[in-house]
Amino acid sequence: MGRFIIGIDQSTQGTKALLFDEGGKLLSRTDLPHEQIVNEKGWVSHNLSEIYNNTIQTVKKLVGQSGIDKNDIAGVGISNQRETSAAWDKETGEPIADAIVWQCARAAGICERVERAGKAEFVRQRTGMNLSPYFPASKIAWLIEHVEGAKEKAEAGKLCFGTIDSWLVYKLTKGASYKTDYSNASRTQLFNIMDLKWDEEVCGLFGINPEHLAEVSDSNAVFGETDFEGFLDRPVPIHGVLGDSHGALFGQGCLKKGMIKTTYGTGSSIMMNIGEQPVLSTHGVVTSLAWGIDGKVNYVLEGNINYTGAVITWLKDDMKLISSPKETETLAAEANQDDQVYLVPAFTGLGAPYWDSRATASISGITRTTGRAEIVRAGLECIAYQITDVVEAMGEDAGLAIEELRVDGGPTRNGYLMQFQSDMLGIPVQVPDAEELSGIGAAYLAGISLGIYDRDKLFAGMGRQKYEPLMKRDIRNRKYGKWKDAVGTVLTK
Repeated sequence: MGRFIIGIDQSTQGTKALLFDEGGKLLSRTDLPHEQIVNEKGWVSHNLSEIYNNTIQTVKKLVGQSGIDKNDIAGVGISNQRETSAAWDKETGEPIADAIVWQCARAAGICERVERAGKAEFVRQRTGMNLSPYFPASKIAWLIEHVEGAKEKAEAGKLCFGTIDSWLVYKLTKGASYKTDYSNASRTQLFNIMDLKWDEEVCGLFGINPEHLAEVSDSNAVFGETDFEGFLDRPVPIHGVLGDSHGALFGQGCLKKGMIKTTYGTGSSIMMNIGEQPVLSTHGVVTSLAWGIDGKVNYVLEGNINYTGAVITWLKDDMKLISSPKETETLAAEANQDDQVYLVPAFTGLGAPYWDSRATASISGITRTTGRAEIVRAGLECIAYQITDVVEAMGEDAGLAIEELRVDGGPTRNGYLMQFQSDMLGIPVQVPDAEELSGIGAAYLAGISLGIYDRDKLFAGMGRQKYEPLMKRDIRNRKYGKWKDAVGTVLTK
C-alpha cells in the first residue's frame, strides 16, 4: 500500500495539489490559476470545467515533478472555497452555468424577498447564519430562477447543486458519489445545524428541494474513489473533505474549545472552535460546524470578510500603486505616522459583523500629507481592522477570553501586517512555519483516517513565529475608534 497523501486545495484564485509523505511532511506543490470572470454588473463567476481540468492537471504535474511512483499514493484529501455555488446536469455531469463565487452579491434580491416574508430570524435560528447573498442558498435559488431550463430540470430531479467540494467529488468519481461534508453543508444556509440535516422549511423558502441536495457525510468519511481520469493505475480513496477555513482550523491544530484562527486569503475567515454545543451569535458572526469526525461534530463561531488579501490585489492591479504585494510592507513602514487615512474595502458590501451587502467602499481622512505610501498602508491596515471587528464579536458571543490568534495565508508573511494585527487585538499572533494550512488540514485528516498519521505527533512538531502587542493602549484605542467611525459612514442599515 502506498504511503503518500495528496491534498487538493481548490481556492478562489486557483487550484493547488500538495504531496505529503508518511510523516506528514510537505514534499511538493503545484498550482494553476483560473479565470476570475467579472461582468459589467460586478458579478463574479468561475468556470467549473476549468476548475476541474486544473485539478487533474495539478495532480499530474505534482506526481511528475516529485518523481514518486504513482502507485504509492494512498489517498486524497480535498479542501475547497466554500460558498461558491454550482449547478450541473445529473446525467451528463456538465455545468448549466458558471459557478457563482462567494464574493458575488447578485442574489441580494432573493434574500430581501425572504426577509420581506418575515423569515430572516427563522433562517438564522435553523442555520446559524444571518440572511445574506454571501451564502449558497440564495445563489442556488438564483441559478434555478435565472438559467434557462434550470427550473424545469430542477423540478424533474435532473440537476445537482452544491459547493465546489461536491462538484469535484462528483467529477472525480465519474458521477458515482454526490456528497458533501458537514463543514461545507453548514455553510450553505440550507442546513439545520441543530438537527444535522437539510432543513425542508428553509430549503422551501429558497425554492430548493432538499432531496436533490448532496448526501452529507462525516468530514473523514470515504467520499468515493478516483483515478484522476485514468492517470492512476488504480483508484484511491477520497478520505477527507473540509471547507478551506475548516481545513485551516484543523491544520492549525485548533482542536480544543476556545482556540481561534484566521485565514488570510482573497477574503478572510476568522474561526473559533466552540466545542460540541452550538452558540448562536448576537454580535454579527455566524455559527457553523467545524467538522464531523467519527460520528461527532464540533461547532465554530465564524466571521467572514470579503476583501482582505483582495485589497492588496486591488492596490496592485486596479490602482497601480504597487507592482507586487511585497512592496506593501516597506511602504507601510515609510508612511507618515501622523497621517490618518482610512480605507473601508466594501467593494461588494461588508460581511461580518456588519452584514450590509449595499455598503460601498470609501477612502476617508485624506490630507495634504496623504500619498502613495499612506494609501497603501491604509489598505494593509484595513485587513487587521476588519479581523479585529470579528474577533471582538466572537469573544463577546462565546464569553471566552481569547489568548492568542493563530494565522495562515499569504499575507501572514507581511511583518508589518502581523505586528499591527497583534497591536489591534492586544494578544499574541502566531504564524506557523508551514504554509497552505487549508490543504494541509484536509490531507492530514485523510492521512489520519487511513491510519498513516498519528494526530498528536503531527501537530506537536509545527514551529511558529510569534508577534507580541507593542502599541500603547491609548494609541490603539484612538486608531481603532477612527476605523469604526469610517465604517459608520458607509453603512446603509
